[in-house]
Formats: sequence, C-alpha cells, structure tokens
Amino acid sequence: MTGPLALRRATRDDVMRSAVEVAPTLLGAELRTVVVEDGRPVEVRVRITEVEAYHGQGTGALADPGSHARMGRTARNATMWGEPGHLYVYLSHGIHSCVNVACGPEGQGDGVLLRAGEIVTGVEEAARRRRAVLPLGRTARRDLARGPGRLGQAAGLRHSLHDGIDAITGEERNGARAELWLGPPVVDVAQGPRVGVAGIAGTDAFPWRFWIPGDPTVSAFRWGRGAADASSRANGGVSG
Repeated sequence: MTGPLALRRATRDDVMRSAVEVAPTLLGAELRTVVVEDGRPVEVRVRITEVEAYHGQGTGALADPGSHARMGRTARNATMWGEPGHLYVYLSHGIHSCVNVACGPEGQGDGVLLRAGEIVTGVEEAARRRRAVLPLGRTARRDLARGPGRLGQAAGLRHSLHDGIDAITGEERNGARAELWLGPPVVDVAQGPRVGVAGIAGTDAFPWRFWIPGDPTVSAFRWGRGAADASSRANGGVSG
C-alpha cells in the first residue's frame, strides 16, 4: 500500500490530459471524502485499485461508443465537459451513484470511472453506509468498495447532490468535500476491456480498463451485452 507520506494533492495539470492517459496514474491514488452526516463530519479514504477511461465526443482517433459523452453535452453529463478535476457523479441502473474524474481541457468530455478500491480510513463508516455487518471479515472488507456503485456508496458521494464536486480544491458542495491525492506511479499495471460495457465498446478494441494485478479489491471481469460476440468476430471467432 502507498504510504501516506508519499501522497500529494492532485492538481488541474495532473488531469488535463485525455482519460486514457490519466486513468493509470490514478491507480494507488486516494479519493478522500468528508461528508456531514447526522450533524458530524465523516471521513473515508479509498485507495484506487481499478479504473476505466471514457472519451468524449470526438476525442482521439477512435470514437468511444461506451461513453456517456458520445452524443455530446447533455444535462446529465455536463460535468464531464467542464473543468477537469471535478467529479462526475451519475446514477447507474437508477440505484448506484458512480464516481468519475473529469479529464482533459474544458469541452473535451473525458472521464475516468473509479471502478474499485480499498478503504484505508473510515472502514466502519463505509461499512455502515454499505449496511455491512460488523465486525468485518476479510471478504466483507475487500468488498466494501469493490465495484463502482459500492465505491460511490462507501465514499458517501451521491447523485445528484454531489455531482460536480471539485476534487482539486476540496471546496464544499452540499455538505461534502472531496480531494484526490496522487502517489508514485504504479509500476505493474494490467490493462484490458472494460467491465460490463455493451457491444464493441466492451472489447479489446477499447482496452481502457486499468487495474493493479493481484489486488483483492479489483472487481471480477464480465462481458457486457453483445461484447463477447463482438470480440469473437474481431478475433476471427475466438473470444477470451
């Protein structure tokens, strides 16, 4: 685990590049949140172990059909198009609040989804938010932020209350503050298709998922709807 003394506050410049460039640099970083609950501030720190990159409309040579920004700016994805370093918090399946870091210059629409992490501070508070039974066993602790919906819930960030919160300045938004802290580059980074993304966007054509290999908090891979078939066609009938 990255020691706390090795971490530093992220700057705008750190996230000014495309999502594919920024994504692996967030591995080993910490998302630190302080959310006021029942009149008291609750701090949780999540060490990021898995991320996915998503490009905005027109970013790069290859259009990204899996991105929320693929059709341009909307009310839902407006944070992705704004100043980098703000967190795009969206609702998945009408239930789960998922957290993304907006990347690139304003108007680019890139974002990095924080897919999974390890709770390093505030374990009991994260467990309470996840309605986990205390005391936690090894598996229960591993699963607190294993997956983007769980991570958002454990961190206490909610759509749409905290969508747009600034993780660079740490400015308060609706009773919450968020900060992104970066560590030394992770040397051993795994890369592959994104998890559960439909069609071609969930295949090796978009190997934009990055994770720390062997870390128990990394989520299990699963194909999205039609992605396995698309991958098989692209690889001459062999899907992995």
